[in-house]
Amino acid sequence: METIQGLKRTHKCGELRSSHIGSKVTVMGWVHVYRNLGGVIFVDLRDRSGIVQLVFNEENNKEIFDKAFTLRSEYVVAVCGDVVKRGVEATNTKNPTCEVEIIATELRILSKAETPPIYIEEDSNVREEVRLKYRYLDLRRPDMQRIMELRHRVCKLARDYYDENGFLEIETPMLTKSTPEGARDYLVPSRVHPGKFYALPQSPQLYKQLLMLSGMDRYFQIVKCFRDEDLRADRQPEFTQIDLEMSFVNIDDVIEVNEGFIKKIFKEVLNIDVPTPFKRLPYKEAMERFGSDKPDTRFGLELKNISDIVSGCGFKVFSDAVANGGSVRAINCTGGADKLSRRDLDSLVDFVKIYKAKGMAWITVTETEVKSSIAKFLTEDEMNAILERLNAKAGDIIMIVADRDAVVFDALGALRLELAKRFELVDKNTFDLLWVTEFPLLEYDEEENRYVAKHHPFTSPMDEDLEYLHTDPSKVRAKAYDIILNGTELGGGSIRIFNTELQQEMFEVLGFTKEEAWERFGFLMNAFRYGTPPHGGMAYGLDRFVMLLAGRDSIRDVIAFPKVKDASEIMTEAPGNVDEKQLEELYIKSEAHNTEQ
Repeated sequence: METIQGLKRTHKCGELRSSHIGSKVTVMGWVHVYRNLGGVIFVDLRDRSGIVQLVFNEENNKEIFDKAFTLRSEYVVAVCGDVVKRGVEATNTKNPTCEVEIIATELRILSKAETPPIYIEEDSNVREEVRLKYRYLDLRRPDMQRIMELRHRVCKLARDYYDENGFLEIETPMLTKSTPEGARDYLVPSRVHPGKFYALPQSPQLYKQLLMLSGMDRYFQIVKCFRDEDLRADRQPEFTQIDLEMSFVNIDDVIEVNEGFIKKIFKEVLNIDVPTPFKRLPYKEAMERFGSDKPDTRFGLELKNISDIVSGCGFKVFSDAVANGGSVRAINCTGGADKLSRRDLDSLVDFVKIYKAKGMAWITVTETEVKSSIAKFLTEDEMNAILERLNAKAGDIIMIVADRDAVVFDALGALRLELAKRFELVDKNTFDLLWVTEFPLLEYDEEENRYVAKHHPFTSPMDEDLEYLHTDPSKVRAKAYDIILNGTELGGGSIRIFNTELQQEMFEVLGFTKEEAWERFGFLMNAFRYGTPPHGGMAYGLDRFVMLLAGRDSIRDVIAFPKVKDASEIMTEAPGNVDEKQLEELYIKSEAHNTEQ
């Protein structure tokens, strides 16, 4: 028990029940609500466990009553008293301590508080900027404390589960070597090695592969990772992964172990039994049906390819897209004719342009006619074929985009999510889990004019596609897999390359010379020479996982002290200036620093 100024806390506020009636207790916490009813003062005292009501009666003890008269919100106090039964009329059944209250016999004010700039209440509607500036107050709110408790529970369950399944928790370094291939690194200058830099890890990828070479067999770690990239609701410059790797495994082995983990999390945290095995959807099918490699399959609005129908039509936007190697695809918004006005359709045209589509055609089906922005360009047979392909009936609206496949998928994939949101097509109480598999090993970067790794350079190609590695890299599929929950990527991984020759080939396809490959990854290539087991693994985005379990829309809500969109922390005002002497010790000259000074 905690001892403060001679008082020992005997119970937490939220622990007291009718079984404690007649007991003498000492509780400590923050003044949540203060009510002065004349000769009686009621105080709701709050700590992390919950709230209990205190009673200060002027007739019983005027000295304590007078002291209680000075209390204000967020004062920190210690109170001794007798637990008694509350009157039925005062019972708040939403509060687990509703059956009891404490008649105070001693009061000590441990710390006074100024009026807080935000209310300490459930689901506060205070602007996020203010909440983050006073995050230490925001974290006092009961809903935020429940989220932190949920996050702790997920971490504990992860440690327990992977320990039970033979994994060792092993820490890997935070100061590593920069190996630019992916997001931008955060760099740390070295004082001891002038002009040289460490990098903060984007993931422990190379180290966990080296642990497999070391014979550790199964490794996991809950680890901080860092990426210097533009932010959004579910992205932070520093984030946390549940990271793992396994030796002598194939795709099915990795998936089986991790389905067990996810099943355990849902059962223990939400008391939901998720059926296993989860669905598996090849990447190509996911893109063609849903326009996304992280599809939300809780609703329909699936994409349909109509390229064959319109390839020779009189509408050049369609025919040119097909002729140039692209496609024409459509969504049937069932029943949309009664819900979407012409202005709504125009807004959706603007919406798809966000995703680089040049526009969107539409076809409205009524009981008596078919109306369309492109009707005059299509023959009756072509129009009927489109309606049949989309299974259209009276009341439906068909929405069509034509362009390069990448643009069509992005635009229609986003459009189906927008329509689902507008028409409330998603049951938010359902959890839809699936694996997306058979990702492309490589994708072509038009800016760099070369192929880049879809995931990372250490992902193994599928054996049957190896023949295309040099002749047609776009055909090569990877032994990669992502786990998707309700249209959000929870995590992903792959089976790794484990021999020097194939790894060298991969670097060549990515445009590295042998010298560049050895300069960046020589320690790994060298390690492969001494006996490497087949291995594979994956990593979960812990922040994102907790966000979904907690029913939140932003990972900032599930991180104790998050960054905002410009990667700054409002509360501490990081990043900040440093002394000129600190820069000199690191052999750094900064024009930006001198200007700010």
